[in-house]
Amino acid sequence: MVRRTTTMQRSVRTDGNKTFALVLILGCQLMMVLDASITTTALPHIQREFAFSAAGLSWVQNAYALAFGGLLLVGARAGDLLGRKRVFLLGVGLFTVASLAAGVAVGAPWLIAARAVQGAAAAFAVPSTLALLVDLYTDPLARGRAIALYSAVIGAGASVGIIVGGLFTDLLSWRWGLLINVPIGIVILILAPRVLHESVKARGRLDIWGALTSTAGMSALVFGFVQAAEVGWSDIYSWASFALAAVMLLAFILIERHAKQPITPLRLFASLERSGAYAGRVLVVGATSAIFYFLSQYLQEVLGLSALETGIAYVPITGMFFAMAYVVGPLQHRFGRPVVLVAALLVALVGVVWLSRIGPGTHYYPDVVLPLLLLGIGQGIAIILLTQSGVAGVAPEDAGAASGLVNVAHQVGGSIGIAILTVVFVAAAPSPSPQRLELIAGFHGVFTGAAVLYSLAVVLGIVILFAGRVAASRLARAELRDAIATAP
Repeated sequence: MVRRTTTMQRSVRTDGNKTFALVLILGCQLMMVLDASITTTALPHIQREFAFSAAGLSWVQNAYALAFGGLLLVGARAGDLLGRKRVFLLGVGLFTVASLAAGVAVGAPWLIAARAVQGAAAAFAVPSTLALLVDLYTDPLARGRAIALYSAVIGAGASVGIIVGGLFTDLLSWRWGLLINVPIGIVILILAPRVLHESVKARGRLDIWGALTSTAGMSALVFGFVQAAEVGWSDIYSWASFALAAVMLLAFILIERHAKQPITPLRLFASLERSGAYAGRVLVVGATSAIFYFLSQYLQEVLGLSALETGIAYVPITGMFFAMAYVVGPLQHRFGRPVVLVAALLVALVGVVWLSRIGPGTHYYPDVVLPLLLLGIGQGIAIILLTQSGVAGVAPEDAGAASGLVNVAHQVGGSIGIAILTVVFVAAAPSPSPQRLELIAGFHGVFTGAAVLYSLAVVLGIVILFAGRVAASRLARAELRDAIATAP
């Protein structure tokens, strides 16, 4: 009886530690994901305080995105080699210091430099969060639930950032949107060493040439989209960046094919499910990021909401993202991951098409909030399933690299979506100082373009669904043939 009680107590302590570790991982992930959007509603205030030009102001966001996207693959491999807990703590520590520097910035160059350091720190910490979570939960059901919560945090991060940014900007100062990271980071640094366990380090050393070409290629790719969104697709620097990205990423693939210990094992793309998950994530995140980016402007510039009211307007979709973490498991168990994925993408597509019908008489309720709720249901489920598929069947030594690819797809998707749909917006509202009707035409074009991206994601999901069924059918036939051949 005493032995049974002791075993039960040990099990409770273990489960409690896992839950606490999960809370810390999710808190860190949310802090870093929302920081990419937390300054969205504060940009007019920042521009006035530091006398930013229109082009210079965009780098408050772009500096973070560029460093984050460029270093993600390096950060993921560093966790595999040096230990994910160690790299996680290093990234959180640097991010905390950079957040303090950004929050007390006294000039534009200081703020942009701090934002770049924030992005670099996030590139090392974020891949380790998913890898640590995968290491933490070995039971498939428990891991699925944990990944669902993790994915909900990722999906809701942008909207949470807008909510928090609007709250601080209106009630206190835009600086508090950055300074709030400091106490959160300190708490994580104090508690994480006590509940997180170090991963088994992979033997070897960093693939230097792979690291250099991946960083250069990803940075050039993100910069190209950022520049295109800012000044248009005819800009020579945008196309030069795309050309450099193509050369660097091709070199990266060739290097990885022959490297003994590649920074990103190409075997991760051998699975159609994983490859499709990365591509689908680019489309879904691209569409949703552009919707959030332009919808916040629509709510303020057309409907006349304040920064705080704009943040509050995102509460319903944010709540829906988190709610989906609790329903996706039963749905997946009942119908299977590919079927639920396609259904979720269709629900999101309906929401985006509905949102694209905005006009002069549009009101927040029901013309905006109801489509957002549909988008929250569909996108919330889709992101969870795409995250699960992105790390499905991955060996422990490749968990960091797979996590890095999930986050690369997320980051690149956001950059692509905003860049492409910015061009759509400018084409639909070409006036240097658009009037209300021209603005509405621009927003209508953006949301229609987002619907196109979701339509492509639906097609991709259907391809994955049928390919999976064909593969399962072939496997069943092969097993049947083997059984007949070996029968007495």
